[in-house]
Amino acid sequence: MTAAEKTFLSHPFDDDKLKEECGVFGAIGMADAANFVALGLHALQHRGQEAGGIVAHDPEKGFNSAHRFGYVRDNFTKASLMESLPGPLAIGHVRYSTAGSKAAVIRDIQPFFGEFSMGGCAIAHNGNLTNAESLRRELIEHGAIFQSGSDSECIIHLMARSFQKTHADRIADALRRVEGAFSVIAMTRTKLIGVRDPLGVRPLVLGRIGDNGYVLSSETCALDIIGAEFVREVAPGEMVIIQDGVIESTRPFHDAKPRFCIFEHVYFSRPDSQIGGRSVYETRHQIGVELAREAPVEADLVCPVPDSGTPAAIGYSQESGIPFALGITRNQYMGRTFIEPTEHIRNMGVRLKLNVNKSLVKGKRVILVDDSVVRGTTSRKIKEMILDAGAAEVHFRIASPPTAWPCFYGVDTPDREKLLAARMTEEEMRDWIGVTSLKFISLDGLYRAAGETDGRNNSCPQYCDACFSGEYPVAPSDQIGKGFTMKTAKAAK
Repeated sequence: MTAAEKTFLSHPFDDDKLKEECGVFGAIGMADAANFVALGLHALQHRGQEAGGIVAHDPEKGFNSAHRFGYVRDNFTKASLMESLPGPLAIGHVRYSTAGSKAAVIRDIQPFFGEFSMGGCAIAHNGNLTNAESLRRELIEHGAIFQSGSDSECIIHLMARSFQKTHADRIADALRRVEGAFSVIAMTRTKLIGVRDPLGVRPLVLGRIGDNGYVLSSETCALDIIGAEFVREVAPGEMVIIQDGVIESTRPFHDAKPRFCIFEHVYFSRPDSQIGGRSVYETRHQIGVELAREAPVEADLVCPVPDSGTPAAIGYSQESGIPFALGITRNQYMGRTFIEPTEHIRNMGVRLKLNVNKSLVKGKRVILVDDSVVRGTTSRKIKEMILDAGAAEVHFRIASPPTAWPCFYGVDTPDREKLLAARMTEEEMRDWIGVTSLKFISLDGLYRAAGETDGRNNSCPQYCDACFSGEYPVAPSDQIGKGFTMKTAKAAK
């Protein structure tokens, strides 16, 4: 076994998926807004499962907050906790760490709160600031005292140093100093504020509930759980300020061509969400259709790798005419119990999460449809499980192009040398995983599935696809300072 192979196999129970960034949700104009925020965060749990927090404001009791490790359902469903968060205005955040310390530290949990001359303000941030390290050094040199390892705390400190007269103006002032991707929601004593970076890399939507209630959310699926009406997406580079049932819209940044994260279509967003007026499920189904057209193969069954591969597998099956089957079952109740101290449990790896229907796949030529290949370790294990169950052939079809570049905009991506596609050709990956065939959807095919009928405009891409193309719409300043080399000089404008 080579050193490279040992590196890829050094994560025996790693689920080999890109980790979602974070989820944000805010509500204003309704009694006990924190309860609505808790429900919204529950719907956004797929975007971050490490921890969650809520800050609420009540005119009589002021600001109150709660920050907890673990799932929303295990913390923010307790009456005693929710009663401590009264008021008609609240924001919340679910976290998967993408910057700063990976250790479990309660002070890293958002929303963050600051007391300013014009009153308190809390913020929650989805995304990643690519110049956070240089900003942090500058702020510390000028006397700032950081309380967390999160890049998002830079925003609070930049606000504190602004001479603007309102919270909204200070937020805009601060965000003009940062680089990277951000969808930020903030709250003062009377206002709910939402803002997206000029490229609109990360999502943010606006909803309405009742006569004067409004919500901001990372995804539309969180509107559905509270019965809110989808109003519209917050536009790239837009700030919305909501107070007393009135929405004010401003444009605090220079105009730029939007570059929304295309991986939201592939994996991050829930399939029942809407992006750009289009169902995420519909896009993933169409990815399967495009895959079947680009990479046909003779086989007996099309099986998804649960759960994110299911819509694409259905599309592949319908386009190819090959029967769809649930050849792999996911243990929905496993939680985090696969992380056990015993060597025996660790060696079970993927088998704790997935189990093969042996009677279904035995003797069959099986097409497995998955959303992505990152390190390739899980693909290799699943292949072994399918062959152990008696399958005659295993063909992998991947619903995204090869992930060959790290993301610096809010996704926890391994270092580039740990990405399988960064070191191997498609044929080498096929041999390393050990499957009969391996094919990825093309970048043009992915764009077509997302509704761009002519595919990718190479001179001016419609999405951020840096993890596939290596073309970064915002230069990752901190990483370049550490020696990271981008693929093309045209990437950073």
